[in-house]
Amino acid sequence: MSNKKQLYTPEGFKVLTDELNYLKTVRREEIKEAIATARSFGDLSENAEYDEARNEQAKAEARISELEELIANAVIVDEAKIDTTVVSLGSVVTVYDVEFDEEIVYSIVGSNEVNPLEKKISDQSPIGKALM
Repeated sequence: MSNKKQLYTPEGFKVLTDELNYLKTVRREEIKEAIATARSFGDLSENAEYDEARNEQAKAEARISELEELIANAVIVDEAKIDTTVVSLGSVVTVYDVEFDEEIVYSIVGSNEVNPLEKKISDQSPIGKALM
């Protein structure tokens, strides 16, 4: 990963820190127990449970490293300082779709917070750039 600063809303940053906390406290312990249980089954060379637990451990540790880097390079946008006269990160925008005759409400978020199902679009997406 690069050391490029990423913009986050306070909610998006909290999601990152919550996930990191969960992985470090809860998930690590679950995996540790799964490895211990799998070891008790005997021969590790033909132990599928052990292999699976080790794979889960590797995935969790990789995600922890990724989250730590994202958090270290995060810039949190102060929503209180957002100029509501212009569209920017953290803005909530209502767009009218002429073709379907409906209004759509989008939240402009950082690229790591995107969730189309929740109508959260990136400031770097074509729609996000156009709105900004």
